[in-house]
Amino acid sequence: MKITVIIVRVLLGLLFVFSSVTYFLNLIPQPELTGNMNTFSEGLMASGYIMPLVKMIELVCGLTFISGRFVPLATILISPVVVNIVCVHFFLAPEGIPVAVFVLLATCFLIWVQRKIFIKLLEPKRIELVINNDV
Repeated sequence: MKITVIIVRVLLGLLFVFSSVTYFLNLIPQPELTGNMNTFSEGLMASGYIMPLVKMIELVCGLTFISGRFVPLATILISPVVVNIVCVHFFLAPEGIPVAVFVLLATCFLIWVQRKIFIKLLEPKRIELVINNDV
């Protein structure tokens, strides 16, 4: 199981690093988009910060997955990006569904493997505020 975790983690990390590096260095020309996918992409680009932010998160999380350090934190950070990747490909660009499904399954696998860490996030806790009246 340990080898499987390493393989999935590294493959996912390489995919995110490749995606972000090609974006930042313009290594692959942007394909011609049409319809709703074009509108969606133009909206993201028009914001000016969303795509660079997402690609920076992908780069950092990808390097984290490859190195094996802070994997639970990277898994939490990349999860919203993964949800968006899946939704975009299911609703706007169905030709990318195989990659989106791999990314989703790999992320879910990493969450499942680290479930003992993540279960602590779901425990309800009461936070007591302490007010210092000695002032």
